[in-house]
Formats: sequence, structure tokens, C-alpha cells
Amino acid sequence: MNSDTLHNINMIAETARDFAEKKIRPNIMDWDESQTFPVELFHELGDMGFMGIVIPEEYGGSGLGYHEYVTILDEISQVDPSIGLSVAAHNSLCTNHIYEFGSEEQRHRWLPQLASGKVIGAWGLTEHNTGSDSGGMSTTAVKDGDDWIINGAKNFITHAISGDIAVVMTRTGEKGAKNNSTAFVIEKGTPGFTSGKKENKLGMRASETAELIFDNVRVSDANRLGEVGSGFKQAMKILDGGRISIAALSLGTARGAYKAALKYSLERHQFGKAINQFQAINFMLADMATEIDAAELLIQRASNLKNAKQPMTKEGAMAKLYASEACVRIANNAVQVFGGYGYTKDFPAEKFYRDSKLCTIGEGTSEIQRLVIGREISK
Repeated sequence: MNSDTLHNINMIAETARDFAEKKIRPNIMDWDESQTFPVELFHELGDMGFMGIVIPEEYGGSGLGYHEYVTILDEISQVDPSIGLSVAAHNSLCTNHIYEFGSEEQRHRWLPQLASGKVIGAWGLTEHNTGSDSGGMSTTAVKDGDDWIINGAKNFITHAISGDIAVVMTRTGEKGAKNNSTAFVIEKGTPGFTSGKKENKLGMRASETAELIFDNVRVSDANRLGEVGSGFKQAMKILDGGRISIAALSLGTARGAYKAALKYSLERHQFGKAINQFQAINFMLADMATEIDAAELLIQRASNLKNAKQPMTKEGAMAKLYASEACVRIANNAVQVFGGYGYTKDFPAEKFYRDSKLCTIGEGTSEIQRLVIGREISK
């Protein structure tokens, strides 16, 4: 990374940090307790250029690279991981899918709105009976003249209620057949397109998660992204980059938990000295710091490859796997450092602990990451 890039990243980090401290920190527990998705905040994030981070400027984006993207997610997630999660989902899934696979007309039609943050994006792959087995999905699209009729439902979808535009994977072939999936952009207000129940979650509670429901939804063929039958391949490519997002989310969550634990360990005194001076606590913090640095290096490697448009399936999966699992360990240990106070909502450790677990599940579980890595190293 050259000095200009590093300087740019440091400036972006400072901007993101300042925004998070002023606009997010005062509201963390209110949003968490009430499960409020703060839509207005995302409009402000759009004004900052944080809702179309890797989208070129010609489509209204910021035209930045993956190192800058990771930095923004890291800084926001150190303060509130649930806001980091929503920024990640909007950028890397919905918005990036349209950029990667949309035609020029489609890019100009939807990307400026998404990058501005005035329009919130959702991305629909997972269904009630098909989590990791997305090839067997039940949501179908059937050709009808120049249109398609879509029926089915998606669940665990970020921004399913508040989202204005959704990229949705549908089945256009037989179950289990190759190349049986096609992606469509569906806009809120399309007849038959509604959202269902909002999930009551353990953590990440300010990031909205709900169902998308399709009841004879008619969409124009102009809303189809790429070739008929290419949807699943598109989704897998999008998830490759999405893994960097969740790795960055994990990094920020882990760093937030670690910083809180380190600060507390220096302030809390027992037996006449700061608990940081007890080897049991000091070693725990040393392990946390080491794992954070290791996760960051794996993420930087994957980001370098992504910026260079090189294959990074294995590296992205490794970064996501390691960073997310380390995040859970670090958040767990942060609660331990706080002791009884770590179990209360008056201190930040319990929220980082609750939020951390999603990182090992979302955008491909740890088990799926191991499957991907295993396949790649066996080629």
C-alpha cells in the first residue's frame, strides 16, 4: 500500500470515526432495545459517501477500493456492529450486485439512488427451507410475454421492510438442475411485493431483518440482471466480495470489544492494583490483540486481490472464517474481563458479545467457509 493510499485511508478512518461518535454512539442502546432501524442515519451515511463506497463516481458512488471499504466498516462496527452490518449489506450485496451484473442502462437507473443513501437496498437469496442449500430454492419466476411472474418468499433479509429496492434470486428451472436461477431487481410498491414478520434477534438488533414475500409479482424483463439461468453464479460471486464485508464487520466488532476491555482493565482495581497487571487478564488481552492483527492481515490480503480483480474465493473465505470466529472469542473474553459488569447493559461488553455471533452465520456459516476453503486447497 503506497503512502498516498495510506494517507487517504487514515483520513477516511477519521471521518468515519467522528461520524460514529457523534451520530451513532448516543443512540446505541435505544436502537438496540427498541430494535429501531434508523433510516434517517443511512440517508446521512449516503451524504458522507458511505452507501456506494466501491461504486465508480460515474454511477454516483465514491469510487473507492476495498481497503477504504474495510476501514469504514471497521470504524462504524467498533461503535455499533448492527449499523456496520446494514452498511455492509447495502453496499456489498444489493448495490454491488447491480454494479457487477447490471447493464449500463440498469446501472444508471438504480445505482445513483442507492449510492446516495436516499434509497435502501435489500438482497434476497435465503429461504425458510434453503439456507446454505440455495440451489434448491422455492421462489420461482415464470415468463409471461415480456414480463416475469414471481412467487415465493425469502427470509432473514436485511432491510426487507425499509428497503426500497431488492435484488432477488429466483428459480427459473427445475429444482436441483444446473443454471436454474435468475436475478431480478424489484422495487418497493410493485403489486404483490410485500414484507413479512420482523425477526426478534439476539444481537444486531438495529439492523432490520425480515421476510420478503412475492404474490404473483409482475416484473418487466428489463429488471432481469444478466442472462437467464446465471443467478446462482452471480450470487456466489457477490458472496465472495461479501465475505470481505463480514470479515471487516467482525474486525470492527472485535476491536470495539477489545478496546472496551483494555480500557476497563486499566481502570478497575483489585488487591491494590489495576486488573491489567494480573497475568491472567494481561495474557487474555495479549491474545485478543494478536487475533485482531491476524484477522486484519487476512482481510488486507483478500482486499488486495479484490482491488486487483484477481480470484480471491479462498482468501475471502479464510478472512471471513478467521475474523468471525476470532470476533466471538474476543467478545466472549471481553465479557470475562468486565466480570459481573460485563453481564449488564450498563457496559458495552454484553452488546458486542450478542452482536458477535451473527458474524459466524451471516453470508455463509463458518462450516460453509471451511467447505469453500477445503475445495479450493484440494483443486
